[in-house]
Amino acid sequence: MKNPKIVKTRAELKAAIAQANPGSLGFVPTMGALHAGHSSLFKAARDENELVVISIFVNELQFNDANDYARYPRQLEQDAQLAGEAGVDIIFAPEAHEIYHAGLPLIQLHSGSMGEVYEGASRPGHFDGMLAVVSKLLHLADPRQGEYRAYFGQKDAQQVVLIRRMVADLDYPVQLRLVPIVRSAKGLALSSRNALLSDHEKEAALVLHRAIGLVADRAARNEPLNIEDAIGLFQMEPLVQLDYFVVVDPNTLQELAFNCQDTPFTGEGLILVAATVGQVRLIDNQPISA
Repeated sequence: MKNPKIVKTRAELKAAIAQANPGSLGFVPTMGALHAGHSSLFKAARDENELVVISIFVNELQFNDANDYARYPRQLEQDAQLAGEAGVDIIFAPEAHEIYHAGLPLIQLHSGSMGEVYEGASRPGHFDGMLAVVSKLLHLADPRQGEYRAYFGQKDAQQVVLIRRMVADLDYPVQLRLVPIVRSAKGLALSSRNALLSDHEKEAALVLHRAIGLVADRAARNEPLNIEDAIGLFQMEPLVQLDYFVVVDPNTLQELAFNCQDTPFTGEGLILVAATVGQVRLIDNQPISA
């Protein structure tokens, strides 16, 4: 187990990276409250890079609810232990003024039409805030030499599509790596928010995985998807309120309506689902292909 070096400022981060002088650097941005899903990202970075850097920063711009932002877990000591077990070398854990040193930014990236649907429709401004901080962190962790890779989890699929587009559109000198979702033994996608669920709510939340599986199996068999059947599963779970269940193009997020009814599914797609379980909002997804 490593004891990661914890740095708090931009200058300390730059000095720590320069001292390591890595031939390759793997970077994983997080908001902390780490779990096994994060560990899979750290281990993927460890396998490919000489130096592994993560950030732990609860980004105010991604929260629509001030109370939600205030109660988000801050547990640096516990997170550092998990990160060390997964082989992380450096943890960048800045205060807000270190990231937004001139106050909250007046000029921000705009996520465009892809950031205004699904999660963006339910959480206006969320993706603009996410891109603001990810763009900053990608700059701050850039080793300026050697290979540079950044790792993101598939669970936040819409976020990944937007980051990939930002990196391509703005020519960021970083390679993106996507790591599959880590699930519980019963299939629930791991999330920091799962800790807020009661045992009964965790059982009810499994409907997300069941609904995804129903449609993914039909896609693999080249059958019509008929997503109304999946949506019907949610109507049988009184603890779960469905927000959306859609099948989209994995690159543009455009809904594949023609593939969801009478015609056989062909090609590739991405299932996106969001629901509130009790008082906790959960998301999940799965790439599909025929």
